[in-house]
Amino acid sequence: MLNWIQRKTVRPPPGESEARASNARVETAELLLLQGVRQGQQRAFEALYRLYHPRLLRFLRHMIRQAEQELEEVLNDTMMVVWKRADTFDGRSRLSTWIFGIAYRKALKALSRLDLPLENADLSDTPDPSPGPEAHTSVVQLRARLERAMSELSMDHRAVVELCYFQDMSHGEIAEVVGCPAETVKTRMFYARRRLRALLEDMAGDMPGDLS
Repeated sequence: MLNWIQRKTVRPPPGESEARASNARVETAELLLLQGVRQGQQRAFEALYRLYHPRLLRFLRHMIRQAEQELEEVLNDTMMVVWKRADTFDGRSRLSTWIFGIAYRKALKALSRLDLPLENADLSDTPDPSPGPEAHTSVVQLRARLERAMSELSMDHRAVVELCYFQDMSHGEIAEVVGCPAETVKTRMFYARRRLRALLEDMAGDMPGDLS
């Protein structure tokens, strides 16, 4: 009955990093919550909602920041689909990929309904609400700069950068979320990185990962 959970909860191999093992435990817990949602358990849904609310909120803020007042409505619409259609999740992707895919489509519908422009919208200067230790202040400042620079990207490019660097998704997972081939995701990442490098030229040596 829980085959879709078992496929996602294989014990990490020896030598795997603690961070990856921790992610596996978190995903297992999320899948168990979804099983409770499938059974109509309101407490399980509320727990899953609390887990995904901050992640979805920052993702949707990049997607539809032109209409701040729509954020919570789109987020709630997303989680309502999770509540009503939990049984449609088949375990072939990560749960987060499935949920973010729903959020992406809901955001596109909201933009279409409101007839809002998709590019060069104003971006809030508010940095990630989860600050790191004081020793990592420069990293927090860099992230804030990166978020501001993202205002110059198209919506498609913002989406792939957000999902890759802030939601830790692979190109294949991003392709599932935005509904395009993985090669298209790679192309969008190429142009997004090139644009961001130009915008953050003065701090290219400090940029995270392969963004520099």
